[in-house]
Amino acid sequence: MKIRVYYEDTDAGDIVYHTNYIKYCERARSELFFEREMMPAEDEASGFVVRKIQADFLSTAKLGDILEVTTRFLQEKNTSITLLQSVWKSEIKLFEMEILLVYVFKGRPKRIPDNFRKLFDLYR
Repeated sequence: MKIRVYYEDTDAGDIVYHTNYIKYCERARSELFFEREMMPAEDEASGFVVRKIQADFLSTAKLGDILEVTTRFLQEKNTSITLLQSVWKSEIKLFEMEILLVYVFKGRPKRIPDNFRKLFDLYR
């Protein structure tokens, strides 16, 4: 997924504010579903929640830059998945995070639905 850096994304030094890299990755994960006309939940009581993030800030982006977010599947369990997401500016990796997502129903872990498992198979 491509993202342009806007003024609202930057800090006082005109570089992308660190939390925005996590937001960019969230948008890219949502787009995985939206591109296939799916929602990332079966209903209002279920969905994926973030359990853990390990992030590395490697370089910076500035106002006007075009970034690309990539997503790679790492591991799947009954109720969780682990993804590796990276933010790139051309050939330069700016940010990388490993994220553990747990599927929940009414706040409790629930087996990931089969249609979502098939979606993640595309990113193995």
